[in-house]
Amino acid sequence: MSLGEHLREARRRLIIAVIGLAVGMVIAFIITDHVIKFMAIPIEIINEERGKEFAELMFTKITSGFNLRIRMALSIGLLLSAPVWLWQIWAFVMPGLTKKEIKYTVAFMSAAVPLFFAGGFVAIWVAPHVIEVMSGFVPEVGKNFLDSDYYYDFILKFILVIGVSFVLPVFMVALNIAGVLSGRTMLKGWRVAVLVAALFAAIATPAADITSMFLLAGILIVLYFAAALLSLLFDRRKRNRQIASGLDPDASAA
Repeated sequence: MSLGEHLREARRRLIIAVIGLAVGMVIAFIITDHVIKFMAIPIEIINEERGKEFAELMFTKITSGFNLRIRMALSIGLLLSAPVWLWQIWAFVMPGLTKKEIKYTVAFMSAAVPLFFAGGFVAIWVAPHVIEVMSGFVPEVGKNFLDSDYYYDFILKFILVIGVSFVLPVFMVALNIAGVLSGRTMLKGWRVAVLVAALFAAIATPAADITSMFLLAGILIVLYFAAALLSLLFDRRKRNRQIASGLDPDASAA
């Protein structure tokens, strides 16, 4: 294809991706009421425990409700339309890739996407406990007014951070396939990995919520060791291929 044909192809796929995003945003805007009610579940639980209107979701400006719905429509619409715009990116890039690169990319995405959603599910499950525990430090004589924008940002960022942390082992395996990081090196660094996982879980969850912290840290540690063991299998397969080809693996590694 000529440069002009490539540009026309990119424009066509960009238009399709934008249309998909617009449709996703419309759907997301319609369901924002249900999402806001779901987000407010921790507030209802706190109020039931305190026996009064202790915590309230606050909208401080006339346009706060509309602005929140627009922001939610954009972020949720981006997620809902992900199959459309991801496919458009993939269809545009795929003709320029080799069969091996296509195989690795498909394998990477097949592992990364489910792990990201699994991390998002864990974050959604943990977030109410985090909010409940932190709100418990407000004295009985006070009230917990939660700004709607800040509240939504907190939950969204919490989900993104946990989701991305679940995908990190896939990047480790990708580095192993690229020859940058060996499985033996990963296993040797298990103490550092456990420490980092524990620190990350302690930062992501409140200190008083020990159960959520141990749950998150445990999942991250299991994913790390799974990536290390998978990398060891890849290293062994690579070594066997080199021996079968008459090469010295130790000499090539040096």
